[in-house]
Amino acid sequence: MTEKKRKAGLTIGGLARRAATKVPTIRYYETIGLMPEPFRSDGNQRLYDPDQADRLMFIRHARELGFSVDAIRSLLALSDRPDRSCEEADRLASEQLAGVRSRMLRLRALEVELERMIQSCRHGDVAACRVIEVLGDHALCAEDHPVDREGALAR
Repeated sequence: MTEKKRKAGLTIGGLARRAATKVPTIRYYETIGLMPEPFRSDGNQRLYDPDQADRLMFIRHARELGFSVDAIRSLLALSDRPDRSCEEADRLASEQLAGVRSRMLRLRALEVELERMIQSCRHGDVAACRVIEVLGDHALCAEDHPVDREGALAR
């Protein structure tokens, strides 16, 4: 019995529960190369070892912090080489922080605009509703708030 086979013992369902993620997410990470191919049992069942579980937790935590798949791929490559400088990891984290701060500024501007819109509503009928009026004419907004093609807050 190989060492890898001895260590592998966590099924994909068990791994999903342990990492508080979904089975399709784990399969997706395998497909895009963030997670290595797991050991397969004689019955072709995926079996994961503790290192793979730790890797999934790393990926999951990085996703929770908003890192892109490409950034996570770079961070994983760095974590696989502990003798290297952490300059690249610092750069990636700094870029992520800058992006978060930028989104927070835009969200605060949206918050102010929504509050202004709601406070100016006279609570009458829809024909005189300030919320409907402002939503229908972007020029009535106090500040610009760029959106992407789908109408979501632009990054």
